[in-house]
Amino acid sequence: MRPRAPLAISVVVPALNEADGIVDVLRSARQPGVGEILVVDGGSDDATRSRAATVADRVLSAPRGRAAQMNAGAAVAQGDVLLFLHADTRLPVGFASAARGAIENGAIGGRFDVVLDGTHWLLPLIARLMNARSRLTGISTGDQAIFVRRDVFRELGGFAALPLMEDVELTRRLRRRGPLAALSLRVTTSARRWEENGVVRTILLMWTLRLAFACGVPAHRLARAYRPRRG
Repeated sequence: MRPRAPLAISVVVPALNEADGIVDVLRSARQPGVGEILVVDGGSDDATRSRAATVADRVLSAPRGRAAQMNAGAAVAQGDVLLFLHADTRLPVGFASAARGAIENGAIGGRFDVVLDGTHWLLPLIARLMNARSRLTGISTGDQAIFVRRDVFRELGGFAALPLMEDVELTRRLRRRGPLAALSLRVTTSARRWEENGVVRTILLMWTLRLAFACGVPAHRLARAYRPRRG
Protein backbone atom coordinates (compact mmCIF):
# COMPACT_ATOMS: atom_id res chain seq x y z
CA MET A 1 0.00 0.00 0.00
CA ARG A 2 1.45 3.35 -1.09
CA PRO A 3 1.99 5.78 1.85
CA ARG A 4 -0.38 8.74 1.91
CA ALA A 5 1.13 12.00 0.65
CA PRO A 6 1.41 14.81 3.22
CA LEU A 7 -1.44 17.32 3.19
CA ALA A 8 -0.67 20.36 1.03
CA ILE A 9 -1.66 23.84 2.14
CA SER A 10 -2.94 26.62 -0.11
CA VAL A 11 -2.41 30.09 1.37
CA VAL A 12 -5.04 32.60 0.19
CA VAL A 13 -4.26 36.29 0.73
CA PRO A 14 -6.91 38.97 0.05
CA ALA A 15 -5.19 42.28 -0.65
CA LEU A 16 -6.05 45.90 -1.29
CA ASN A 17 -3.36 48.58 -1.52
CA GLU A 18 -0.82 46.62 0.50
CA ALA A 19 2.26 47.30 -1.65
CA ASP A 20 4.45 48.34 1.28
CA GLY A 21 4.18 45.08 3.19
CA ILE A 22 2.89 42.41 0.82
CA VAL A 23 6.28 40.91 -0.07
CA ASP A 24 7.26 40.29 3.57
CA VAL A 25 3.86 38.72 4.26
CA LEU A 26 4.14 36.38 1.29
CA ARG A 27 7.71 35.43 2.12
CA SER A 28 6.57 34.41 5.60
CA ALA A 29 4.14 31.99 3.93
CA ARG A 30 6.77 30.41 1.66
CA GLN A 31 7.60 27.42 3.88
CA PRO A 32 7.77 23.63 3.47
CA GLY A 33 4.28 22.14 3.25
CA VAL A 34 2.82 25.09 1.34
CA GLY A 35 1.73 23.98 -2.10
CA GLU A 36 0.74 27.39 -3.42
CA ILE A 37 0.28 31.02 -2.46
CA LEU A 38 -2.65 32.83 -4.07
CA VAL A 39 -3.08 36.59 -3.80
CA VAL A 40 -6.53 37.91 -4.63
CA ASP A 41 -6.48 41.62 -5.34
CA GLY A 42 -9.59 43.71 -4.80
CA GLY A 43 -8.71 46.57 -7.13
CA SER A 44 -5.49 48.07 -5.76
CA ASP A 45 -4.28 51.32 -7.29
CA ASP A 46 -0.73 50.93 -6.00
CA ALA A 47 1.98 48.34 -6.76
CA THR A 48 0.36 45.52 -4.76
CA ARG A 49 -0.20 43.26 -7.76
CA SER A 50 3.26 43.62 -9.30
CA ARG A 51 5.06 43.17 -5.98
CA ALA A 52 2.90 40.20 -5.01
CA ALA A 53 3.70 38.54 -8.34
CA THR A 54 7.37 38.33 -7.37
CA VAL A 55 6.54 35.83 -4.59
CA ALA A 56 3.02 34.45 -5.10
CA ASP A 57 2.23 31.56 -7.42
CA ARG A 58 -0.82 33.37 -8.77
CA VAL A 59 -2.27 36.86 -8.47
CA LEU A 60 -6.01 36.93 -9.10
CA SER A 61 -8.63 39.68 -9.22
CA ALA A 62 -12.03 39.72 -7.51
CA PRO A 63 -14.64 42.26 -6.44
CA ARG A 64 -13.48 44.26 -3.43
CA GLY A 65 -14.27 42.77 -0.04
CA ARG A 66 -12.45 40.12 1.94
CA ALA A 67 -15.24 37.55 1.75
CA ALA A 68 -15.50 37.78 -2.04
CA GLN A 69 -11.74 37.82 -2.48
CA MET A 70 -11.11 34.84 -0.23
CA ASN A 71 -13.90 32.84 -1.86
CA ALA A 72 -12.39 33.57 -5.27
CA GLY A 73 -9.02 32.28 -4.14
CA ALA A 74 -10.52 29.20 -2.50
CA ALA A 75 -12.43 28.37 -5.69
CA VAL A 76 -9.20 27.75 -7.61
CA ALA A 77 -7.01 26.50 -4.76
CA GLN A 78 -5.66 22.97 -5.10
CA GLY A 79 -4.43 22.30 -1.56
CA ASP A 80 -6.03 19.91 0.90
CA VAL A 81 -6.06 22.71 3.48
CA LEU A 82 -6.91 26.37 2.91
CA LEU A 83 -5.23 29.00 5.07
CA PHE A 84 -6.62 32.54 4.84
CA LEU A 85 -3.96 35.15 5.56
CA HIS A 86 -4.57 38.87 5.90
CA ALA A 87 -2.19 40.99 3.87
CA ASP A 88 -0.81 42.66 7.01
CA THR A 89 -0.16 39.44 8.96
CA ARG A 90 3.05 37.42 8.96
CA LEU A 91 3.19 33.70 9.63
CA PRO A 92 5.61 32.05 12.10
CA VAL A 93 8.21 29.47 11.20
CA GLY A 94 6.61 26.03 11.31
CA PHE A 95 3.05 27.19 10.75
CA ALA A 96 2.40 24.73 7.92
CA SER A 97 3.50 21.65 9.84
CA ALA A 98 1.49 22.81 12.87
CA ALA A 99 -1.67 23.30 10.82
CA ARG A 100 -1.16 20.02 8.99
CA GLY A 101 -0.62 18.20 12.28
CA ALA A 102 -3.86 19.61 13.69
CA ILE A 103 -5.81 18.40 10.65
CA GLU A 104 -4.18 14.98 10.73
CA ASN A 105 -5.14 14.67 14.40
CA GLY A 106 -8.82 15.18 13.61
CA ALA A 107 -9.47 18.92 13.54
CA ILE A 108 -11.39 20.27 10.56
CA GLY A 109 -9.63 23.61 10.89
CA GLY A 110 -8.23 26.07 13.37
CA ARG A 111 -6.31 29.25 13.95
CA PHE A 112 -3.12 30.59 15.55
CA ASP A 113 -2.49 32.83 18.52
CA VAL A 114 -1.73 36.43 17.58
CA VAL A 115 0.72 39.13 18.60
CA LEU A 116 0.31 42.78 17.60
CA ASP A 117 3.42 44.49 16.24
CA GLY A 118 2.83 48.03 17.53
CA THR A 119 4.53 49.89 20.38
CA HIS A 120 1.59 50.91 22.58
CA TRP A 121 1.85 49.38 26.06
CA LEU A 122 -1.71 48.00 25.88
CA LEU A 123 -1.15 45.93 22.73
CA PRO A 124 0.38 42.83 24.41
CA LEU A 125 -2.58 42.72 26.80
CA ILE A 126 -5.03 43.08 23.91
CA ALA A 127 -3.38 40.18 22.09
CA ARG A 128 -3.55 37.97 25.18
CA LEU A 129 -7.24 38.79 25.60
CA MET A 130 -7.92 38.06 21.92
CA ASN A 131 -6.26 34.66 22.22
CA ALA A 132 -8.04 33.82 25.48
CA ARG A 133 -11.41 34.87 24.12
CA SER A 134 -10.92 32.74 21.03
CA ARG A 135 -10.03 29.67 23.11
CA LEU A 136 -13.03 30.22 25.37
CA THR A 137 -15.61 30.78 22.63
CA GLY A 138 -14.19 28.75 19.75
CA ILE A 139 -14.62 31.82 17.52
CA SER A 140 -11.70 33.15 15.51
CA THR A 141 -10.94 36.32 13.58
CA GLY A 142 -9.08 36.69 10.31
CA ASP A 143 -6.07 38.20 12.10
CA GLN A 144 -5.43 34.73 13.52
CA ALA A 145 -4.85 33.09 10.11
CA ILE A 146 -7.84 30.75 9.97
CA PHE A 147 -7.24 27.41 8.24
CA VAL A 148 -9.74 24.74 7.22
CA ARG A 149 -9.96 21.55 5.23
CA ARG A 150 -10.80 22.47 1.64
CA ASP A 151 -13.61 19.90 1.38
CA VAL A 152 -15.27 21.22 4.54
CA PHE A 153 -14.96 24.83 3.39
CA ARG A 154 -16.63 24.04 0.08
CA GLU A 155 -19.29 21.89 1.74
CA LEU A 156 -20.24 24.87 3.92
CA GLY A 157 -20.36 27.23 0.95
CA GLY A 158 -17.34 29.33 1.90
CA PHE A 159 -17.50 32.77 3.45
CA ALA A 160 -20.89 34.43 3.63
CA ALA A 161 -21.26 37.55 1.48
CA LEU A 162 -20.83 39.97 4.38
CA PRO A 163 -18.97 43.29 4.46
CA LEU A 164 -17.86 42.59 8.05
CA MET A 165 -17.65 39.64 10.46
CA GLU A 166 -17.25 37.10 7.66
CA ASP A 167 -14.54 35.40 9.73
CA VAL A 168 -16.68 35.20 12.87
CA GLU A 169 -19.65 33.89 10.91
CA LEU A 170 -17.56 31.19 9.23
CA THR A 171 -16.00 29.95 12.44
CA ARG A 172 -19.42 29.71 14.04
CA ARG A 173 -20.43 27.29 11.29
CA LEU A 174 -17.13 25.44 11.47
CA ARG A 175 -17.49 24.99 15.21
CA ARG A 176 -20.82 23.24 14.66
CA ARG A 177 -19.28 21.06 11.94
CA GLY A 178 -16.34 19.64 13.88
CA PRO A 179 -13.38 20.27 16.22
CA LEU A 180 -11.20 23.34 15.69
CA ALA A 181 -7.58 23.67 16.79
CA ALA A 182 -6.32 26.68 18.77
CA LEU A 183 -2.59 26.65 18.02
CA SER A 184 -0.17 28.43 20.33
CA LEU A 185 2.21 29.41 17.51
CA ARG A 186 1.81 33.16 17.09
CA VAL A 187 1.18 35.10 13.90
CA THR A 188 2.26 38.73 13.90
CA THR A 189 -0.35 41.18 12.71
CA SER A 190 -0.17 44.92 12.16
CA ALA A 191 -1.44 47.17 14.92
CA ARG A 192 -1.91 50.10 12.53
CA ARG A 193 -5.68 50.32 12.93
CA TRP A 194 -5.30 50.34 16.73
CA GLU A 195 -2.66 53.05 16.70
CA GLU A 196 -4.21 55.18 13.95
CA ASN A 197 -7.69 55.17 15.49
CA GLY A 198 -6.68 55.07 19.16
CA VAL A 199 -6.15 51.85 21.11
CA VAL A 200 -8.89 52.31 23.70
CA ARG A 201 -11.35 53.64 21.13
CA THR A 202 -10.68 50.67 18.84
CA ILE A 203 -11.14 48.17 21.68
CA LEU A 204 -14.50 49.66 22.58
CA LEU A 205 -15.60 49.76 18.96
CA MET A 206 -14.64 46.13 18.29
CA TRP A 207 -16.33 44.86 21.45
CA THR A 208 -19.45 46.82 20.61
CA LEU A 209 -19.56 45.50 17.05
CA ARG A 210 -19.03 41.88 18.09
CA LEU A 211 -21.68 42.11 20.80
CA ALA A 212 -24.12 43.65 18.33
CA PHE A 213 -23.38 40.94 15.76
CA ALA A 214 -23.87 38.24 18.39
CA CYS A 215 -27.23 39.82 19.23
CA GLY A 216 -28.34 39.61 15.60
CA VAL A 217 -27.59 43.07 14.22
CA PRO A 218 -26.94 42.62 10.45
CA ALA A 219 -23.31 42.95 9.35
CA HIS A 220 -24.30 45.48 6.66
CA ARG A 221 -25.48 47.87 9.38
CA LEU A 222 -22.37 47.32 11.50
CA ALA A 223 -20.10 48.01 8.53
CA ARG A 224 -21.20 51.65 8.53
CA ALA A 225 -19.47 52.08 11.90
CA TYR A 226 -16.29 50.28 10.92
CA ARG A 227 -14.32 51.45 7.92
CA PRO A 228 -10.68 50.33 8.13
CA ARG A 229 -8.52 49.51 5.13
CA ARG A 230 -9.98 46.12 4.35
CA GLY A 231 -8.58 43.97 1.58
